[in-house]
Amino acid sequence: MLIAGMFLKANEVRIVTLVGSRMSHQLVAPKVNKFTLVKNPSQSEVAQFGEAILAYCDEHKVELIVLNRRATSGQGAGGAGTFLMEGVILAMARINVELVHPATVRATDKRNAEFKDLKPKTVDLGKAYDLAFEFLN
Repeated sequence: MLIAGMFLKANEVRIVTLVGSRMSHQLVAPKVNKFTLVKNPSQSEVAQFGEAILAYCDEHKVELIVLNRRATSGQGAGGAGTFLMEGVILAMARINVELVHPATVRATDKRNAEFKDLKPKTVDLGKAYDLAFEFLN
């Protein structure tokens, strides 16, 4: 199953797509890793963002999207940009979308760190990788 981990932060979505199993997987489309939604977007800019996400999923035959669950209150709460991007992805996706809490990712990382040889060194891409890794068998 092709799984796209999409890490939402500020007005950007970092994407890492994986295929395979936890023990043996590979990166798909390593050159495409970011989509941006301008701050204070117009209706057409939001639509273009959604279409870009759909085009990526169609082109790479993504079967599942995994998003980071945003904090809704307190320090580190998701801002308007992440809220908007999450809504667009949830509304427009033609495939299942799962939301994963950061604590779940940390727990999986502790148990399966030895299988994450392909994890990108960039922090945000690493988080997107972790999201996709959650749903590998």
